[in-house]
Order: sequence, then C-alpha cells, then structure tokens
Amino acid sequence: MDQASSSLTRVKRRASQDAIVESSRKRLKEDVDDRDHVEALGDTTFMQELADELQCGCCAALVYKPVLVLPCQHFFCGSCCVLWIRNGGTNCPSCRSVTSIATPYRALQGTLDTFLRWAPHRARSERERQQADEIYSGNNLRIPGPREASPEPNINQNTDFAQPCPHCSPGNPYGWVCPQPIPDPNMDPDHAWLLDEGDPPGHARCGNCEIMLALRAPTTSKCDMCSVSFCGINVQGRCVAASLPAQQPHGLGDIGDLIECSFIYDCFDGNNVEVEIMLDYLTAQRLTPKHIYREIIAHTQSQPRGFRTLIGRNIFSEIHGAVDTDPDIPRSRICRLCAAEVFFAGLKDWWVRERQKGFLEPNVANRKDCPHGEACSHQKDFGHAREFNHIFMRNTNAPGSGPLPALVPLNAGPSVPNVAPETLPPALDVREGSITSAPATPDFRDAIDTFL
Repeated sequence: MDQASSSLTRVKRRASQDAIVESSRKRLKEDVDDRDHVEALGDTTFMQELADELQCGCCAALVYKPVLVLPCQHFFCGSCCVLWIRNGGTNCPSCRSVTSIATPYRALQGTLDTFLRWAPHRARSERERQQADEIYSGNNLRIPGPREASPEPNINQNTDFAQPCPHCSPGNPYGWVCPQPIPDPNMDPDHAWLLDEGDPPGHARCGNCEIMLALRAPTTSKCDMCSVSFCGINVQGRCVAASLPAQQPHGLGDIGDLIECSFIYDCFDGNNVEVEIMLDYLTAQRLTPKHIYREIIAHTQSQPRGFRTLIGRNIFSEIHGAVDTDPDIPRSRICRLCAAEVFFAGLKDWWVRERQKGFLEPNVANRKDCPHGEACSHQKDFGHAREFNHIFMRNTNAPGSGPLPALVPLNAGPSVPNVAPETLPPALDVREGSITSAPATPDFRDAIDTFL
C-alpha cells in the first residue's frame, strides 16, 4: 500500500513539473510572438510618438549622444550643441534661457539605446555618426555667457566735423584739461575742425570706441605693437593698452571662447583631433586663455629676438595700420587685438612646450609620429589624425651619437634641405630621404654652417 502511494506521488510530481515546463514554453512563445508583432508594426503610433519625444531640438532628427543643458534641462545632440557654441551661442538653443554648461545625458542615452533595439531602422547612418563623433567627443560643454553690448553710437552728431575729446572741456571730471581743445561744431561752427583735414592737432581716435582723445592725457595709452592710442575712458577694460602680461586678449575670456573660435583650428593646420585634445587638456588642468597668453608673452620676451619675429610677419600692421619696426623701441604695452594676435601666433608652440611636461594621458602622448610631421597633408582627416601624432617627431640617434631627447618639437630648429647624399658633408646621415643629426662636434657644426 505504501509502495503504491509512493508511486502515485512520483507520478503526480512528474506531471506537475511537466505542466510547469509547458507553461513556461507557452509564455516564452507569447513573448516572442509579441516581440515579432512589435517589430512587424515598427511605426505604430506609440513608436512614432516616442521618436518625436527623442528628437533633437536643433536638427529635428533622432538625438545622437544627447547632452543636457542646465538649468533648463533641454537636451540636444552633443555635436549640435558644439556647433551652436562655435557659432556664437551663449544660451539654450531651445528656450534661450541663460545657461552655463551642457553635460552628457546618460539617462536618456539608455532610453535611446532601448528604443533603437526595437526600431533599428531609425538609427542615424554610419556617416552621420562618424561626422558627429568628429565634432563631439562626449565631455562636458562650457557655454559662454553673453558678452557686454557695445555703447550705442550718437547718430545725432555731425560726422563732418571733429567732436571735442573728453578733456577739451575746462570743467571735465578727469582732472586734466587739453592744451589744444577742439572747438565744438555745435557751439562754434566757424572754427570747427573738418575731419577731411585729418585728426586735430594733439588728438587721435581711440582704437576701440573711436572717440577723439588727447594724446597727452593721463588716461591715454598707446599700444607698442600697432602704434594706436586708446582713450582709457569710454569702455572699461577695452579702451586701454595695458602692460604686456596684464592685457586680456580680445574675445578670449574663457575656454568657451576658445571652443567657438575658428582661428584655433587654423593654428593647428586644420587638425581637429589635436585641437580637441588640447581643449580637453585645458579643461582638465583648468587653464584659461589668459594663462596661456601670459606664458606666451614670457617665452617671447625670453628669446633673443623678442617680438621682432612677429613684427617682421606684419601681423600687427594688419589690425590698425603702420607699425614702427625699430628694434630698439621698447615693447611694454599692448592692446586687446594685438594680444589676441600674439596668442594665436604662439599657441601651437606653447602647446608643443606644454606637451613636454608629461601631463598628457599615455594613450594620447604615445601615438605614433606621422612620418610627414606637421607638414602632413592628411592631418585634417579624422582617422589619420587620431592614429598619428603631428606635434612631435621622435629623433633616432645616428650611429655613434649620444642620446637625444625622446620628443623634439617639429619647429625646434632650421631644417636641412633634402638633397642627394653625395652632396652632403660627411657628418650628415641620410635615411629614407630625411636627414638626421650626427654627433654635435665642432667639425660637424662647421660642416653644417658651410653647407647651409
């Protein structure tokens, strides 16, 4: 009896287990059928509404690598937000509210990934994703604040005659009276000074606000680079030629200004990868454009030629006018525009020196050097620039030579022309069309001097 009962119990247990397995199979089949049904529908009302909610507010397409703008919490494609900043955007692209940062929106990225698993046909094309990745690397974005508006011009003034400068009036609040006051054309039209005859004696126009200024006034300052004077009165911090290290380069208040500035890419010959590496480095190290500018000024002043090289390139004469190229003239004051020119002229060399400090991440610093160096015509290509380094070239020691620095700037010294081996001095070694240095002996230096 007990044996029969035990057998019956085992049969019931087996039947119960079989029922559970069958039930699980049915549920699994139903889940698969539901998924197939959803995939078959694809563009149902729900999926369409969800796709609409996931649209970027800038490009109106399905958002890619979304960033969240704070504090308004609107989201956009990371690449769209970068382009917005580069084109002068200083607020949220959607609501125009004041904002300061856009951060990667990881929560929405998870929702987006799930959506694309159910509707993969809605994903961006590979080419679109590649272009977006070239623009946005996935970091926080600094949105610059709105700039101070320039003062409105007085449209009621007679533009044919010179207006008195701030110091021409005897009762002016600046504590100094111009010895050669300009007659007010409204009060004394018979003695008014025609602008067609040039600037009035002892006066000039401010290089920033363009009002008349007295050249001998205590508030007047002169840029030693472009030889333009500034009133020091009208616009605080702008109408002045400050001392070299104290000046603020025009339009470069913070890293956000660098991000949206197109000139920075020209400094690196269109190598966007190197620019992004530098911008990430500046953000991580919390370096400002003014910090970079001061180091560029200090380095330039430490060189034997000082600013003569920049003056010889006529970069300052293109700003305001003629520049006094006398090398003996002291260069101690500079305007904002000339400071910006110094910044961009020395930015790449500064980055070369900064990289030698060894603060870069190994995966960036240890990239292979491009055989063509900074003259490479392919460094504008995103893939090539990511694979190869175009800022430093690694020197290989010639046979019998002593150790050389591991990293040497490409423009560290004069290059030797590529000529046939039989025309070179014995101390030079030709390898694959390039010339490497031999031991720096006196005979070697004499041979180089003779050859050059």
